[in-house]
Amino acid sequence: MQKFTKSPALLLAAVAGVALTAPAGAQSYNANEGVNVTVTADVPSNIDGLSAGPDIEGIVSARDGDRVQITSPDGSTQEVWLSSSTRIRSTGGFLGTNRTDLTRDQLINGMNVEVETLNWTNGLIASSVRMSNRDARTAQMIQHGTNQRFARNEAATEALRGRVANIDQYNIHGTTNVNFDTGKWNLTPAAEAELCRTAQQAQQTPNALLLVVGYTDDVGDEDFNQQLSERRAARVTNFLQQRCGWQPWRMMTPTGMSESDPTADNTTEAGRAANRRVAVNILVSKAVDGIQDDASLASR
Repeated sequence: MQKFTKSPALLLAAVAGVALTAPAGAQSYNANEGVNVTVTADVPSNIDGLSAGPDIEGIVSARDGDRVQITSPDGSTQEVWLSSSTRIRSTGGFLGTNRTDLTRDQLINGMNVEVETLNWTNGLIASSVRMSNRDARTAQMIQHGTNQRFARNEAATEALRGRVANIDQYNIHGTTNVNFDTGKWNLTPAAEAELCRTAQQAQQTPNALLLVVGYTDDVGDEDFNQQLSERRAARVTNFLQQRCGWQPWRMMTPTGMSESDPTADNTTEAGRAANRRVAVNILVSKAVDGIQDDASLASR
């Protein structure tokens, strides 16, 4: 699980893309005694004969060489390895008969994918990765920075790719907070309705991007709260894309900030309840703020 350092400059960390920290072909973890252990292995190119693993659906939330992290709608995460034999393709058209083979470079953060896996000694290997043709085209536009709605300004294109780390380049057009019960990351019906209203507001804002940041109160240990804040952010991100129709290419990389930047006093129950939240920020690059784009015009 990617760890984030607590900092008052929360949005600087949030805009940066998430990456897995171990090198390609290796798995690293910290034992309870604080000893760093690294297990290295080459991903096999021949995956024939491996037993079937679980099917995984969710969004790509981190990439590091041959490793991909998938965050499921329930907020859980799973790492899978990519082999040279992994089939990556997009589908579309009538009954999904229109298929296009893709490269692993087109798997970027925020993409909705379906992954079939195989059991391997060092984890799960993806035998196939599928996405829709629409998401594949979006990935290509983001990867090459050619989306016509943002091609007029390099800063906006870089923001879509999650590589702009200076929040001062953006104007905040609104922030919506949705709250959670202690230790939970499921959304209430009221929160779901509020998220879709926020997506509709952002859709009507020219050149808008969404930045999703999860938080916790100060109850529980730091590692648990870090994971919980990430799960909350992932749940909101999935809901915005899958239920509210927000396009992945207009979503900055979601992140969890644990107990950082409380909005209320953690010494009271009411304050802790306010801090158990996910903030959805509507951002527009200052360089293009006020310029109409195709997406906002189409929504009117």
